[in-house]
Amino acid sequence: MPGSKFPTINKRIYFITRRIAGCFVAVFMYVAASAQLCSGSLGDPVVNITFGAGVGPGAALSAASTSYQYTTDACAVNGFYSILNKGIECNYGWHVLPGDHTGNTNGYFMLVDASLEPGIFYLDTVKNLCANTTYEFAAWMLNLKFVTQGTRPDITFNIETLTGQVLKTFNSGDIPVEQTINWKQYGFYFTTPLNVSAVVLRMINNAPGGDGNDLALDDITFRPCGQLITASVQGLTNDTIDVCDDNSNLFTFNAAVSSGYILPVYQWQLSTNKGTSWNDIVGENNILFDRQPTAEGNFWYRFMVVEEGEGTAASCRIASNTIIVTVHAKPLVDAGADRMLVKGNAITLMGNVEGENVTYAWEPPNFIDNIHTLTPSVSPVQDISYQLSASSAFGCTNSDQVQVKVLSGLYIPSAFTPNADGKNDTWKIPFLDPAYHYTVQVFNRFGQMVYQASDEVVEWDGNFNGKLQPIGSYVYLVTFKTTNLKLQGTVSILR
Repeated sequence: MPGSKFPTINKRIYFITRRIAGCFVAVFMYVAASAQLCSGSLGDPVVNITFGAGVGPGAALSAASTSYQYTTDACAVNGFYSILNKGIECNYGWHVLPGDHTGNTNGYFMLVDASLEPGIFYLDTVKNLCANTTYEFAAWMLNLKFVTQGTRPDITFNIETLTGQVLKTFNSGDIPVEQTINWKQYGFYFTTPLNVSAVVLRMINNAPGGDGNDLALDDITFRPCGQLITASVQGLTNDTIDVCDDNSNLFTFNAAVSSGYILPVYQWQLSTNKGTSWNDIVGENNILFDRQPTAEGNFWYRFMVVEEGEGTAASCRIASNTIIVTVHAKPLVDAGADRMLVKGNAITLMGNVEGENVTYAWEPPNFIDNIHTLTPSVSPVQDISYQLSASSAFGCTNSDQVQVKVLSGLYIPSAFTPNADGKNDTWKIPFLDPAYHYTVQVFNRFGQMVYQASDEVVEWDGNFNGKLQPIGSYVYLVTFKTTNLKLQGTVSILR
């Protein structure tokens, strides 16, 4: 299959990458059953038969995979199977399944109603394995019946060479009747002989059908199994690290490899998509790895081991536990534009903070009504600088400042010369802060308003309706919505 890191087994493998991306949260119980599962470290799944995902019943398996007959009916009858993403309570007391074994409501599983005679109900050829390598085979299964009457499923798993030599056999025993939905993982490990890179998986139903022997099957995996590998961070007791993007600390990772490897080949790997895919870190082939500071993001690290001569294919490598480094961004802090106020009045600061569970405060606390709000009212008696500081839940900090200029009064020019000589061409009232919610109006000698500005920069060029106004005196009126203050006077146009 192009673009996949998994080998092609049959068309069902097409669903792997879409399936594993969003189905790790289960809504019901599932546990590992008592079985011969790998006690060391595992590699990535060489095969992950998930049966796909989608809406409505899934497609039938190939004729080579099962001798059972396909049906879309959730209540299959003896000798039939379905590919479903949910189950219903059939007349004979089946569990109502809300999804596959992971709890994914769109994830498919194989529902099997055993035939009246014992026999093979699932068969597959697994390719691209590494020779002389130990693998863990595992599958999730569930007894569909929650009533005690009837036959319980009993499955034998055979791993065989292509010539029919049995490499390993495992029997599940009776899969128990349980009152709650309780998926269990059954499995064992086996070793491929020299020069053998493909095996046959044969799943045999040992009990007769009829009354009972109804089961659900999901997520069949083959994963390389090896000696225990442990990755850790020097100086820390856990393998989860949270740092800020301005942290310059260098972390040293260390791998501990069990003595069972003869000539091991090492490789550190990195994932930036939370384990969906992994990439080798070029040149990092030693037990120790120094992680350099990075920008914000999620960074997952692990240590891979393979015996020399077995290659570097995913089907051979064994992986350590994962070290997770999360680099958090500093809070975004904006104290707002510099402000101006007339002495004896108050003005509102316009701060803004964004980040992960941030707390913030203004300082100094002088002449401010509340240091813990983003929009405090301030009334300083002289020029002052306020600093807005923020801290995230992970201790990342940032700050910004705003200057407040205190004026003893407003300076309003009494004349200007709009003659386009570049000097005093406009009438301006400096230091008017929009927070005062002011309106400035200018009237000619006939009482006609020739200029108006509200909560914006006051700058009149002497024009009205596109015409330059004549020389003379004009009356201005400045009013404030938040106070009763009114300023009135005259401004002259000169040539």
